Amino acid sequence: MRILIANDDGYLAPGLHALVKACEGLGQIEVIAPEQNASGTSNSLTLGRPLSVYTAANGFRYVNGTPSDSVHVALTGLLGYKPDLVLSGINNGANMGDDTLYSGTVAAATEGYLFGIPSIAFSQVEKGWGELDAAAALARQLIEQVIAGGLDKPFLLNVNIPNRADALSLPRRVTRLGRRHASEPVIRQQSPRGETIYWIGPAGDAREAGEGTDFHATAAGEISITPLQVDLTHHAALPAWALRFGSRA
Repeated sequence: MRILIANDDGYLAPGLHALVKACEGLGQIEVIAPEQNASGTSNSLTLGRPLSVYTAANGFRYVNGTPSDSVHVALTGLLGYKPDLVLSGINNGANMGDDTLYSGTVAAATEGYLFGIPSIAFSQVEKGWGELDAAAALARQLIEQVIAGGLDKPFLLNVNIPNRADALSLPRRVTRLGRRHASEPVIRQQSPRGETIYWIGPAGDAREAGEGTDFHATAAGEISITPLQVDLTHHAALPAWALRFGSRA
């Protein structure tokens, strides 16, 4: 078993180290992660400059780019082989609902999935790394279950874990993505030069958080496990748009 582990909080993040430790004994583990925190970078690849790969004292390798860069570089030449499983996380904060479109954690796992490799993204619901060891133990158990079920076909799972000491014993719920309200307004400040600068505001509250969603499951103290896909096609709208443009759906 060969496992590639990445994240979006950077190679020094406690969540990454906890996930690597939790995976010990499962097989050959390679860590290739971003050099710095790259939260919110989504699936972006760095195309305007070359990338460099460095090796930390503990053997982790890190890339001066995005989470997707890290996995892409790993899978297109750095490793020299195709891993059996790609893991991303454990992220410092939730990745649920619309957040998954922006998430670097989910993007790293998505990059593995795009290369035909079973991939899982792990996140803690609250920031601050509270009860991280429990989250890592839960991740280990889920990974073992996934391996036992077979890795013959690629899949993409998004897992959100409540920050609780009893995470290992919490119910697991297979969910769909919820939805959020629009983000809060930007935060305006003045730079030392007197220029107006803007910070992206915090995410909005959950808008669709009913039963069956990731928001509902984690609020109820459950582990949320959401199968994701890459196809963004609005299939139900194809006939209407084909009619409007005189095309064939």
